[in-house]
Amino acid sequence: MKKIILISALLILTIFNSCKKDEANIWDDNYLPENFKVDIPSSINSSENKVFKTETPVSGNEIYFYLTSFIHIGDEAAQIVEDIINSIRQNNLSQEMSFSFTSDDDGRLKNVTIIQNSDFEGITWQYQLTMTDAESENNADNGLAMQIFWNKGTIKGVAIIKPYNVNRNCETVFTNAMFRVDYSEAAENGYEQEMTVYISDIQLPSPLVNPYAMETLKMNVGKTGNIVEVYGNSNHPNAVFFTADVGFNWAFVAAGETESNIGLAEVGLPPSDLNSDSRTVILETYSLKNVFTNQIYSVWPGIDPVNMAVYLQNTDAPGYFNSTGFVQGGTSPGSEYNAIDEAINDLVPYNPYIVSNMHVQFKY
Repeated sequence: MKKIILISALLILTIFNSCKKDEANIWDDNYLPENFKVDIPSSINSSENKVFKTETPVSGNEIYFYLTSFIHIGDEAAQIVEDIINSIRQNNLSQEMSFSFTSDDDGRLKNVTIIQNSDFEGITWQYQLTMTDAESENNADNGLAMQIFWNKGTIKGVAIIKPYNVNRNCETVFTNAMFRVDYSEAAENGYEQEMTVYISDIQLPSPLVNPYAMETLKMNVGKTGNIVEVYGNSNHPNAVFFTADVGFNWAFVAAGETESNIGLAEVGLPPSDLNSDSRTVILETYSLKNVFTNQIYSVWPGIDPVNMAVYLQNTDAPGYFNSTGFVQGGTSPGSEYNAIDEAINDLVPYNPYIVSNMHVQFKY
C-alpha cells in the first residue's frame, strides 16, 4: 500500500511541475490551504514491519504494531494529498484552466481541468481540480484519476484519488483502489485542524500470504494545541487469531502529545460484520483482551489461568507508548499522560459494518 501511494505522489508532483504557469504575480496566498493533513506523533504512528508471534508473554509492541502500522498508512495517504496541494500552490495553478500532457510513467494522455463553484456533497466549493486518464474517459469510472475540492478563506477541502488511473503501471491489487482525505481548519468539531482519511477496495492477497491484509480504512484525526486525537477502523476480512473465526476490524481510539511524543491507544477487535455504534460494545465487549481470552479458552478450555494471565499481561487497555514504543498496558506510567488519557474517553470508532462495506467514490 505504501509503495503505490509513493509512486502516485512522485507522478503527481512531476505532472504539476511540468504544467507550471508562466504568468507572474497571479498568486493569492489565500487561494489554497498551506496544510492539508494533521501530523500524527510517531508514538502511535509507525512504519515498522513485524510478524505476530505467540510468545509468552505476548509483547506489547507485537500487540499494537498492526494498529500503529494502519494509522501510518492513513497518515501516508494524507501526506500525498498535502504534497499535491503544495505542488499546485508552488506552480501557480491558480485560475480556471484546462490542459493535457502525456505521462512519463505510463505513456498515457492525461487531461486536467480546474473550475470554479462546484457542488459536491451538499457544499458549493470555490474550486475543483479534476484529472482523468484520457483513453479511459468512456469507461464506467470516466477515467477519473483525481478530484480536489477546496475553498479559500476558511481552510477546507476534499481530495479523492484512484492510483490506477494516475499510473497504469501500478500493481494489479490496486486496480480498483481508492483513497480520500477531507481536511478542515473550520473547527466544526472543536479541533484547530481535522482530517478524515478513507481507503477502500484494496484487492486482498491470499490469506496464506497475509491474513491480516487491509481492505478498507476510515480514520479521523483532530489536533488542538499539542494534543492529537485519532479514532477509526480498518477492515481485515481474512484475519484470524486462535479459532476458525474469520474477519475482524481493528477498531481504535488513540491520542498523542506532540512535544513529548507520548501516546496511548485502546483497541477493539469486533467482527467485520458487527453492526454497532456503541463504544461499550466495540471497545469493551470486543476489547483485544476479551477477544484473545475468549478464543484461547474456546480452543484450550483447560489452560491454567496463571499461564493465561502471564500470556495476556500486556493486553490491558489502554496501551501506553513513548517515542521508543510500548511502555505498559492498563495503568498510566505517570502524570505526563493525564491529558491524553482524558482525551480518548469520548472517542468512538466507526460502525464496523459500515467501514467494512465502504467504497470511496468520485463525483460523477
